[in-house]
Amino acid sequence: MIDVEDLIALVRNYNPRTNADLIRTAYAYGKAMHEGQFRKSGEPYFTHPVAVVAILTEQRLDDSTLVTALLHDTIEDTKASYGDIAAKFGEEVAELVDGVTKLTNLQLTSTESKQAENFRKLFVAMSRDLRVILVKLADRLHNMRTIKSMRPDKQVQKARETMEIFAPLAGRMGMQWMREELEDLAFRVLNPEARNSIIRRFIALQREAGDVVHKITADIRNELEKAQIEADVYGRAKKPYSVWRKMQEKDLAFSRLSDIYGFRVICASEADCYRILGVIHQRWRAVPGRFKDYISQPKSNGYRSIHTTVSGRDGKRVEVQIRTRQMHEVNESGVAAHWSYREGVRVQNPFAVDPAKWVAALTERLGEEDHDDFMENVKLEMYTDQVFCFTPKGDVIQLPRGATPLDFAYAIHTRIGNSTVSAKVDGIRVPLWTRLKNGQSVEIITAEGQRPQAAWVDLVATGRAKAAIRRGLREDDRGRFVKLGLELARVAFDHAGKRVSDKALRTAARMMGLPDETELLAQIGSAETTARKVLETLYPELQTAQPDEVDVQRPVQGLTADQSYRRAPCCQPVPGERIVGITYRGQGVVIHAIDCPALAEYEEQPERWIDLRWQSGRHAAVNTVTLDVTIANDAGVLGRICTLIGEQKANISDLNFVDRKPDFFRLLVDVDLRDVEHLHMVMTALEAESDVAQVSRYRDLGRKP
Repeated sequence: MIDVEDLIALVRNYNPRTNADLIRTAYAYGKAMHEGQFRKSGEPYFTHPVAVVAILTEQRLDDSTLVTALLHDTIEDTKASYGDIAAKFGEEVAELVDGVTKLTNLQLTSTESKQAENFRKLFVAMSRDLRVILVKLADRLHNMRTIKSMRPDKQVQKARETMEIFAPLAGRMGMQWMREELEDLAFRVLNPEARNSIIRRFIALQREAGDVVHKITADIRNELEKAQIEADVYGRAKKPYSVWRKMQEKDLAFSRLSDIYGFRVICASEADCYRILGVIHQRWRAVPGRFKDYISQPKSNGYRSIHTTVSGRDGKRVEVQIRTRQMHEVNESGVAAHWSYREGVRVQNPFAVDPAKWVAALTERLGEEDHDDFMENVKLEMYTDQVFCFTPKGDVIQLPRGATPLDFAYAIHTRIGNSTVSAKVDGIRVPLWTRLKNGQSVEIITAEGQRPQAAWVDLVATGRAKAAIRRGLREDDRGRFVKLGLELARVAFDHAGKRVSDKALRTAARMMGLPDETELLAQIGSAETTARKVLETLYPELQTAQPDEVDVQRPVQGLTADQSYRRAPCCQPVPGERIVGITYRGQGVVIHAIDCPALAEYEEQPERWIDLRWQSGRHAAVNTVTLDVTIANDAGVLGRICTLIGEQKANISDLNFVDRKPDFFRLLVDVDLRDVEHLHMVMTALEAESDVAQVSRYRDLGRKP
């Protein structure tokens, strides 16, 4: 364990004006509080807080953060209270310690809904004071460094939590070194065989080719000396997890993997950065599409550097990062640079982002109530890299890699995103699913009356856009979903011999944890839950009862034994929908949906109307419905559409192309279905497919009975 005076010496290296007495007092208090407590390894527990402080001194952090680290487990694990800490060390430290305690108590590996709520709490804690998360990250780093003393199942739990939450969070905060170390420590637990395999291959490669890092570093230094540019050059093999992730993403064997070595050139000025870039590109061939200028367009966490990949010795690709010393300090510290000291003075680094603004940018689009949406948006915001595009006026819009013109539109304003009809990139009209690249100019074309489409959810990459689209769809579709949900509920209740009522629906909503019966009906209509589940919630005895199969020859009640019938081709009614029969002399009865416009012809002929209803029970999938589907004109799309329909246990009985365009095909698909719920399942599955631009039920009044 580091002695208190040695700890103070570490702080004085960067902050000679540190309050040494405060640190001594905190050290003595923490040690006394944890007296008699031991870690799993058998060491005194207080060795852990001291090690956390040592990690934070590498970030040159302020006294309050260091004192918090010394005391970060006292409220949780000892008899110390918030009041005790506040009285001895002040409100600022007490609030920080309390914040770390609350973060520690979050069970971040529980169920999805609980995890979403914990993320909200985590971001709230961060927004109050980002130093809370800095202490927590250092705490997690030391725990991962000493994880071998934990039980194997606990090791896996902590490693997975680290890989999914804390490592990407460190990356988003600009602390790339910490992200890499956390990932590698977790990788060592989660997949030791893969990690050892990569290390063995690195050793074998070094044996075959010699010290590649040393050779390339020397080559870069020689070129800089010729150009009379002063700079430091560092090189290293990339971390095992970074190599493994690239192998998985690109589906490549290690032998075929390029740029497994990274080099960093650190110089004095921004002008030198661009001179060095020129020197490197003159000496080695640049790899197209692998150049990123984060100096002119910094990342949202303050990161600035030039990245380029070149073909080095033996055609091996190497990545080179070029930055100034000032940029390097921020890139290593990330948002921690906001609190760092040098020579006893707070560092005024022009590139360090304002932590409050950074957290606001991270959390602004995470307000969706739906847990799945929230978790998806959190992961999107934490894992993505950036591209920078321009509006026609020259304003820069920052987006994650993989973003589309729709993301661009929603980044400007939700109203613009909702009314988007098309886009131009560098003056050329492009599909809305086009992936944007750095430096492109994007013009969004809008139209009054346009509303979000269900397929848009799969076209966008940002949490903000996904949340806005889903919100728009819910607003647009809520009335339709409530109406459809009521109809589905009525059918399900009728089949079970029960009566659907407002009171029954309110009771079911309460039992299912929903705010009211309207939300319940909306969820039934949008296929988020089923009418059957609602029925079984109210009447558990129905859970094992299976509906009787309906006779295919007599699916309708209300006909006499000698009456023949057929479904009207204009509206194609299916079981579950309200129906009426119209008699035709010599042709029997034609069944129409009750809302079929064709019925207007028979308003003056009431004697031809017959009151009909579908038989209760499970109908066979023999009721053909025509769907009007518009799909992208691309290889494999039609096959995927057919597969989606098949996965819903529906058969395609006919398919007819009615319109062919360069970008889209419009086709009519005849699908054999059981009932209205089956129809809704098929249409929902198609609406969710990114290559389906539009799907609707086709009704043709020209198709006479």
